[in-house]
Amino acid sequence: MPIRHTPRFTFGVSYPLRMVEIVFWSGLALIFYAYLGYGLVLWTFLHFKRLFKPVIQPYSDALPEVSFIVCAYNEEDWILRKLDNSIAINYPRHLIQFCFVTDGSDDRSTELVRTYPYPPDLRWCLLHQPERRGKIAAFQRAMQQIESPVVVSTDANTLVNPEAIHRLVRHFADPQVGAVAGEKRISMADKDDASSAGEGIYWKYESLLKKWDAELWSVVGAAGELFAFRTECYEPVPPDTLVEDFYLTMRIAQRGWRVQYEPGAWAAEASSASVAEEMKRKIRIAAGGLQAVWRLAPLLNPLRYGVLSFQYISHRVLRWTIAPLLLPILLTINILLAIQGNIFYQILLLAQTLFYLAALAGWFLEQRKLKVKALFVPYYFCLMNWAMYAGFMRLILGRQSVLWEKAKRAAE
Repeated sequence: MPIRHTPRFTFGVSYPLRMVEIVFWSGLALIFYAYLGYGLVLWTFLHFKRLFKPVIQPYSDALPEVSFIVCAYNEEDWILRKLDNSIAINYPRHLIQFCFVTDGSDDRSTELVRTYPYPPDLRWCLLHQPERRGKIAAFQRAMQQIESPVVVSTDANTLVNPEAIHRLVRHFADPQVGAVAGEKRISMADKDDASSAGEGIYWKYESLLKKWDAELWSVVGAAGELFAFRTECYEPVPPDTLVEDFYLTMRIAQRGWRVQYEPGAWAAEASSASVAEEMKRKIRIAAGGLQAVWRLAPLLNPLRYGVLSFQYISHRVLRWTIAPLLLPILLTINILLAIQGNIFYQILLLAQTLFYLAALAGWFLEQRKLKVKALFVPYYFCLMNWAMYAGFMRLILGRQSVLWEKAKRAAE
């Protein structure tokens, strides 16, 4: 009589334990790849690429005419510092025009820009209308005034280094480069909370990935704090776009241009004033990221976009879609595998439990203004992924407007 082999365990269906283990390990590998593995793959690719083709940047000393755009909404606490910082930029005065847009502002921002003591040889303009229609609408109003071959965009609550424009525009000596992303830096005081420290760590890692992305082929979307692009590459962005800086630069890349990265051009901004304020930003960015994945769906086709698709999926899409979805699924599967008595899965479950407990402890201590640096990473990691769920709900319910509420920044 033949011996029948029965699976040791099923979850109420016909799938044996081995299939569940495959799902578990595949999901775990994908999460690791989305957050850390892609960086290791990039490093490996570039290590071998440099052996056969040294990195040579075709820089140029030629200085193009530049338009410097700042969109500000109710930034009276920051606008004078931004004006001082902008005027101090080291770039020939006859080659730069400043454009400040204060649409919708009902504080003193517009008046402070209008009455600022500009040097007599400085070219500047102020655009203002009472109606607030969002940053992208304000930016596109400014673009209608632009005649220069290069545009530099920066946020009103950031401070850029004096050599930023020089560093950005030199990349346009390469005719393949359509845009250049600057580096975002987080200014943190000793009193900043765990989420703020986590934000700083996150952006240091992101800056490294951007540097490697650019060396491989193209940066996967620029941050709005500081970036530049060729005026000829610009196309109007849909007015309901939630992360216009990312979408704008990804469309440039999608159309065949490269987006370069320049760490020598940086914009520093204060960390969020609190966890609640940081979550405002994260949820809006999460909703905008998911919206961008839908609108940039053709980029998911590597047969058409090659390396750019690989970078886009690896660096952004996985983090914004599958990875957050897998986290609770893998925890549930790990529990079911651990109760089968396998010591290895029990150890993995313990590790997962300790990680989430560390995040919970980070939240608990943050509420009491206590800092433990070891808890910054798990706490911020969980915040980011929770924001993806909240952003998804806002997006599908139509509750995330382009007229988003600004997150308050920590005092410096």
